[in-house]
Amino acid sequence: MTTHDTPRAPHPYAGMWVTSDGLVRQEPLPDGRYDEARGSRRSACTGGCTVTGSRLDHVDGTGFTATGDIRDGVVLHEHLMLHREDDERARQGVRPA
Repeated sequence: MTTHDTPRAPHPYAGMWVTSDGLVRQEPLPDGRYDEARGSRRSACTGGCTVTGSRLDHVDGTGFTATGDIRDGVVLHEHLMLHREDDERARQGVRPA
């Protein structure tokens, strides 16, 4: 960081999000990247992540793109539904309204 850079607060959607079965763990990072684990595969997908309002846009290292929306504290990402790792709903599979 240079003296002209202004530190930014972490984005409210940064952090670990998981499926109710725990098999997919997706982490949007404060630096505009993401890291996704699947099953026992760490960093199965990595790439860039852009947040615009409540919309997430991902592009992985191969150029594959995916989008998601955040609704009622739930990330609906393509065919996945993810909750914050510490959200009780993550273990109950609660769908947003």
